[in-house]
Amino acid sequence: MEGIVALAIGVLTGSGVWLLLRPRTFQVILGLSLISYAVNLFIFTTGGLRTGAAPILEPGTAGSLADYADPTPQALVLTAIVISFATTALFLVVLLAARGLTGTDHVDGRERNQ
Repeated sequence: MEGIVALAIGVLTGSGVWLLLRPRTFQVILGLSLISYAVNLFIFTTGGLRTGAAPILEPGTAGSLADYADPTPQALVLTAIVISFATTALFLVVLLAARGLTGTDHVDGRERNQ
């Protein structure tokens, strides 16, 4: 399970970095989104991956700390999702404004001469 999650984080990060290096602003925004997804997945997995465990303790039994999930990574990821949604919306508005002003969607504001 950990190998699959590590591979997913690596693929998301690699794809995000590749898109960040592209010349068009929409690709840069997608790259930032992919990197934020990779970071969220990484933070979420720091809480520990458990499969096959009951989500709630059985009635009448005393639980130990090993029976509980750490809520801190879950709260951090939830906050990061909200913040990344807001920044993506802001980036899209800036993208549309820059395209309206410059007439192109290249990062440096000018088309590449071919």
